Amino acid sequence: MIDIVKLRENPEAVKENMRKKFQHDRLDLVDQAVQLDKDYREALTKASELRARRNKLSKNIGQLMREGKRDEAEQVKQQVKDMADTLKELEAKETELEPQLKAVMMKIPNFIDDSVPIGKDDSENVEIEKFGEPFVPDYEIPYHADIITKLNGLDKDASGRTSGNGFYYLMGDVARLSSAMLSYARDFMIDKGFTYCIPPFMIRSDVVTGVMSFEEMDNMMYKIEGEDLYLIGTSEHSMIGKFKDQIVDEDKLPITMTSYSPCFRKEVGAHGIEERGIYRVHQFEKQEMIVLCKPEDAMEWYNKMWSYTVELFRSMDIPVRTLECCSGDLADLKVKSCDVEAWSPRQKKYFEVGSCSTLGDAQARRLGIRTKGDRGTYYVATLNNTVLASTRALIAFLENNYNEDGSINIPEVLRPYMGGKSIIK
Repeated sequence: MIDIVKLRENPEAVKENMRKKFQHDRLDLVDQAVQLDKDYREALTKASELRARRNKLSKNIGQLMREGKRDEAEQVKQQVKDMADTLKELEAKETELEPQLKAVMMKIPNFIDDSVPIGKDDSENVEIEKFGEPFVPDYEIPYHADIITKLNGLDKDASGRTSGNGFYYLMGDVARLSSAMLSYARDFMIDKGFTYCIPPFMIRSDVVTGVMSFEEMDNMMYKIEGEDLYLIGTSEHSMIGKFKDQIVDEDKLPITMTSYSPCFRKEVGAHGIEERGIYRVHQFEKQEMIVLCKPEDAMEWYNKMWSYTVELFRSMDIPVRTLECCSGDLADLKVKSCDVEAWSPRQKKYFEVGSCSTLGDAQARRLGIRTKGDRGTYYVATLNNTVLASTRALIAFLENNYNEDGSINIPEVLRPYMGGKSIIK
């Protein structure tokens, strides 16, 4: 949610930002917000002025009675009564307009950074940099589900019986490998100075709408029937929500946290759920990182955060690249975002394994997260980034460490988490 002052001062700039995001069909939201804001502030002003006049007249009634001016006193009483009726109407109008204005403001996208490339969708995202040399061996690398199955590590028939499509059982060394990668990612981030946290895996609706747009919410979140609770799609949701309605001491900024959680996603959209494999599923595990900082420090933290994910994957012998998300591919709350993509030697292309975003003060404004220091009270900036998402990271790992005989090499950094094993056969 943008600062409404920016909307009042320059509504055309808000519209131009929406055009950059190719949201031409939503431009009327700006005009709606401008009019609602005008009507709401007008009602507030009139009500405030009326209260002041009413209070002044009310004080005069006693004085008139003491002076024996009973008729005048009665006339003033009637004026006060009429004012009370008008005030009641104005207050009702305030109550009606305030949620309408907020609802429209929640649909207006955040201002994107000037450095964001302009494009309609993810097909126009821009490669930034490659890390590690993409390698294709002279032997065939099977589909990841077949690799895992040959290692007795995947049972999708059983998960189909228990849970349906989009779920899976990981078994044996493969399950251990998945947990090892998550544990390594956790310790990697702790070593970077981040505070480790295991957050709630369910959150209330006011937190959900605070961290994401309504469209994202509908496409991603599972709601608990009969309760105001949603299963998290990423631990960023509950991690940012931890600071809802709080004033954080400026001296404690930046707040840097890393969290583990299972993640649950409906995955509504054109991509669909993968039937055989584990690339696009309803449930996975994730190590996440979030930062709360001063707005002027956000871009520095943004660059640090995605670089940590790159460093992590390179330490596991996985080539990666960073991809700048174009304007049309940015979710409404995001100022700037990039994806980290891992190399797939089987497909001979990169695929997404993580995403880093800076959201300015949009989430903080929605959730009421502020800080207080020498310059007064103001909203913090929030950022989030995937450290490691279990299923996609596992696919990248298996393909890039696959040997011709079907065995899997274990890089040195993961061996302490695998009981010292250097290879899975």
